[in-house]
Amino acid sequence: MPKPLSLSFDPIARADELWTRRWGAVPAMAAITSVMRAQQILLAQVDAVVKPYGLTFARYEALVLLTFSQAGELPLSKIGERLMVHPTSVTNTVDRLERAGLVARRPNPLDGRGVLAAITVQGRRVVEDATRDLMAMDFGLEGYDDAGCRELFEVLRPLRVAAGDFSEGPGVV
Repeated sequence: MPKPLSLSFDPIARADELWTRRWGAVPAMAAITSVMRAQQILLAQVDAVVKPYGLTFARYEALVLLTFSQAGELPLSKIGERLMVHPTSVTNTVDRLERAGLVARRPNPLDGRGVLAAITVQGRRVVEDATRDLMAMDFGLEGYDDAGCRELFEVLRPLRVAAGDFSEGPGVV
């Protein structure tokens, strides 16, 4: 878990005050700084929970994605697309999961040059255990109730739409 800073003041609020004095009010600066700090805190918390399983949160996400697939396997390109990461990151992630015995690579029968990553029985056990532990700590969001988590999701959604993560339209939830 991240070491508490235990400051006597909110450093982001203070930066916002100083920024306002120097350049004028720019609420986006305080917002982005808060989001970035929240990401640091959450990543440290969830990584600490999955570390005993030999995982990082990125590797955990890849395993979860494989469990969501019908056959428990996906092309590496599809993993990168769904996790919204660079192909190099997918290769690195799958390499580490394969070395740990949590996934196996196999040729893609539908694409002669393609490779599938398939979750192993051990990988399924690990993802179930890690998921249980992450759910027990509310993925680091224990300070929020269900409504607060949904609100946070909705507040960040326009940012993801503007980035082109997906097309928002009728029937898209």
